[in-house]
Amino acid sequence: MKIAERRSVNFCGMAANLWEEAFVKNRLFTLTVLLMAGMLCLNTGCRRKKGGLAGGDAGGADSIGGVGGAGDLSAEGWDAGRPENMELISGLQFENVQFEYDSTQISGSERGKIEAVAEYLRANPKVGVIAEGHCDERGSLEYNMALGERRALAVRAYLIGLGIDGGIIQTKSYGEEKPLAPGNDEASWAQNRRVEFVFYNY
Repeated sequence: MKIAERRSVNFCGMAANLWEEAFVKNRLFTLTVLLMAGMLCLNTGCRRKKGGLAGGDAGGADSIGGVGGAGDLSAEGWDAGRPENMELISGLQFENVQFEYDSTQISGSERGKIEAVAEYLRANPKVGVIAEGHCDERGSLEYNMALGERRALAVRAYLIGLGIDGGIIQTKSYGEEKPLAPGNDEASWAQNRRVEFVFYNY
């Protein structure tokens, strides 16, 4: 009887030890899986994408919108959403917004020009504007086309930040195709780095 009891106790003890060992191993396996999943998330899912538009500004310091230009940059209201009954207004001119070389930043000296456009649009609710971006001749055609669009978007974002409805602000890029000054010096290049305003009735 005592031998049977001892065997029963030994068997129960061995079973308990095996269960405890399996439980510990299972917990270690679960923790290992969780740690691996967490590391995978950190290495892939949380990684920021580099770049953006091909041909971004050198050094990546510039951002669309420039100083104070944060606003709605979605495609709604420009290009694809351009009004069908657009009628361009001739003879209406505002000062061009100038840019530094290879930049989309709106400098302090240029903000007043955009604010004047915003004031005109507020006073004329049936008028919209097209911001046309231009570059100097340096750089490839593709690079300058993208840079001209980013400059136009920066002006658009600034106007939106001033309270203008993004749906009436269109953008267009000419890159280096329409220089204002034909020269090949810094004075000519400075004039060509610009955004022009074209107004329309809708």
